[in-house]
Amino acid sequence: MARSKGDNTPPPAPEPLRVTVADSHTHLDMQDATPEEILARAASVGVTTVVQVGCDILGSRWAAEIAAKYDNVHATVSLHPNEAPRIVLGDPDGWSGQKRGPGGMAALDAAVAEIDALAALPQVRGVGETGLDYFRTGPEGVEIQQESFRRHIALAKKHGKALVIHDRDAHADVLRILTEEGAPERTVFHCYSGDEEMAKVCAEAGYYLSFAGPVTFPANHHLRAALAVTPMDRILVETDAPFLTPAPFRGRPNAPYLIPVTLRAMAQVRGVEEDELAAAVAANTARAFDY
Repeated sequence: MARSKGDNTPPPAPEPLRVTVADSHTHLDMQDATPEEILARAASVGVTTVVQVGCDILGSRWAAEIAAKYDNVHATVSLHPNEAPRIVLGDPDGWSGQKRGPGGMAALDAAVAEIDALAALPQVRGVGETGLDYFRTGPEGVEIQQESFRRHIALAKKHGKALVIHDRDAHADVLRILTEEGAPERTVFHCYSGDEEMAKVCAEAGYYLSFAGPVTFPANHHLRAALAVTPMDRILVETDAPFLTPAPFRGRPNAPYLIPVTLRAMAQVRGVEEDELAAAVAANTARAFDY
């Protein structure tokens, strides 16, 4: 996910929340500040916990390390849907910038084995972001993504960890594979991008839906409709920082301290006080990631 080019000035800090919440999905390693600075700024506005997401082997190792260092950071580990084809087919533009393969399926086996080992660590609370991303991949990449997704589902169930799903232009296949494999007890759709009808399907299945900056974009009526029908005990909020900065700051750098902007917009959609939504989101995130 690329950030729009434009103003790189960090947005101003919003008014602090009265009820503290968690950022359920962020990338501290991709932001232009130290983890200490990011966490301190977030805490100053009531965002006291973050879930740091790993997208490849190096990023997953780092996520586990930073979560071991800070009590208010929890890790997830994975091969991003776009990372799996890079490992198997070879691509110099991976998440970490390292040149890969082509390593074939044996390389995927080895990478998944390392994610398996990291997922066993107590500070690792989830497996993901995994799933499917059909935005750029071709037919060969689709097959590899689906195989990697199935393996990550199995790891989440093996270790009793949350499954964190990345779903881009692949709604039907994501839901189908979850049904075929049997979803873990705790399944989170990161940066939910479906519509109202899909939200109802997810609610029936007991999945958590995490909403990010796009729910604030004026054109995204379908996301607000989805949020409106999601049960209160299944709603999460995230930044996906440094990406997906909420309106009116779209295109500028995102960070966990901007969670209040998105949460307040979500409370308006739900027709509830921000404190009520914040309390629900805080409880939901702790339950989803078992901390």
